[in-house]
Amino acid sequence: MQIRFLISVLALLGASVTFAAGDPEAGKAQAIVCAACHGQDGASGIDPTYPNLAGQNERYLFRQLQLIQLGARTIVLMTGQLIGKSEQDLEDLAAYYASLPGKLGQTEGDAKSVATSESIYRGGIQKKGVAACTSCHSPTGSGNALAGFPRLSGQSTSYTIAQLTAYREGLRVTDEQYGGMMRDVASGLTDTEIRALADYLRGLH
Repeated sequence: MQIRFLISVLALLGASVTFAAGDPEAGKAQAIVCAACHGQDGASGIDPTYPNLAGQNERYLFRQLQLIQLGARTIVLMTGQLIGKSEQDLEDLAAYYASLPGKLGQTEGDAKSVATSESIYRGGIQKKGVAACTSCHSPTGSGNALAGFPRLSGQSTSYTIAQLTAYREGLRVTDEQYGGMMRDVASGLTDTEIRALADYLRGLH
């Protein structure tokens, strides 16, 4: 699985992907309604399961907005908000949230939990075929903007738990273009490991 994971990453990085950057100012005007759920700063959601959008990379945000609009990623509340929006509108929204300063959180786990999470994040779990998260998301959790791999640093703990669990259970399949590598990684994680990782990522910087 490690070999398939690396091949997927290399293929993606070597692929020619067309992406036109959006206009943050145009996106700001559209984001007024988004603030009702995600906060004025893009990182103060009214529900802990809502993602922090501020500082997320533009390519990833644009892709997720596309998937939600097309119904490939089911988020009922979001689908309604994206009805009638053009591709440029989505690019502008992505550019706006990417332009905002990311909000850092604080890890709350004990020393043992943090050590375990750091080990998984930086080295994976070899005996279970779990790849190191740093391969795609960088040592600081800032992600890879060019490849469209998301920033994890400062993300809501509840949101991260929900997404890793959804990948593990096959309920989220938005990693299809990456060879299903997130599902591969999450399939080797227990509930305890997912919770610890989510807490660690919230404070990673």
